[in-house]
Amino acid sequence: MIAYGSVDIRELRFMNMRSTIDLRDEQWIDVEVRFDLPDRGELPEDISDLSALLICTYSGDIVQIVPQDEGRDCEYQFTEAEKNQLRDYYERQAKQKLLSAAGI
Repeated sequence: MIAYGSVDIRELRFMNMRSTIDLRDEQWIDVEVRFDLPDRGELPEDISDLSALLICTYSGDIVQIVPQDEGRDCEYQFTEAEKNQLRDYYERQAKQKLLSAAGI
């Protein structure tokens, strides 16, 4: 994770990922990804409930990956390696559920 404006980088490793899908409107589908961390000490002190929001199109493309704390945007961004973990999970586990929910 990277705090906006900081050079301090912490690479998190996500485990036991699970997702929920929400058809937000006629353009976007939200995929909330929750996960466990092997060591909660890796998490920045000011984050209490980290999750990821993947904003997707109805065709299944990921448009944006946003870290959230307690379901709200936070002052952090995911590293490219963290985004890759989330993309891999999405492609293997969540994309087909999204396409089914979207009626495709």
